[in-house]
Amino acid sequence: MNTIISYAHIKHNQIAVNGKLVLHLPDKSYAEFLTETYKTLQISYPKFYKMDAQCKLAFLAMEFASKDTNFFTENDLSKTAIVLSNASASLETDQVHQKSINDKQNYFPSPAVFVYTLPNITIGEIAIRHHITGENAFFVCPQFDGELFTNYIHLLSQTNTEAVVGGWINSDNNNYEAFIFLVQNIENLNKNSIFKPLNQITITNLYNQTSWMH
Repeated sequence: MNTIISYAHIKHNQIAVNGKLVLHLPDKSYAEFLTETYKTLQISYPKFYKMDAQCKLAFLAMEFASKDTNFFTENDLSKTAIVLSNASASLETDQVHQKSINDKQNYFPSPAVFVYTLPNITIGEIAIRHHITGENAFFVCPQFDGELFTNYIHLLSQTNTEAVVGGWINSDNNNYEAFIFLVQNIENLNKNSIFKPLNQITITNLYNQTSWMH
């Protein structure tokens, strides 16, 4: 049974894990929030500072979602997929790149910026960090689509995929949100388990959960 074992939600300078608020950094700009949150993790991953905002957001959501799990040791990472979605693709970085093109007096489009004008680079950063080499897909949708995630993940599970990192990662200047959930196959799910079976209603309800927000 495809089962959600953990999830993390980042919005309005707040982070919740499995529906419980774990970090709140009010009065910080978006950029400051990302940096300060990274520091709270007390990990060493210098490449974080080179990422664009969307990749940083996904990186952090993934760290929090997986922090207290055995997701990376219990699953074959060659059979683990990453399926992400958002509404703005890589628009935030596209705009930065476009400004560098528009400036005829200082025309020097940076390769360090250009590489992030593809939304699937977000998947790449997660895959590199956690050595995930399975299937991957990035969908651009107007809003979070629980039906899309459910159907696509169930389809993957019929092939060679045993676990999935799913999520909504939308970064459009100060309008940002990350929702990462981890899915693996668990047989004979106990009715009292904190784990939740993956279906459209469950995943949509988890995404819409707001009780943790200040």
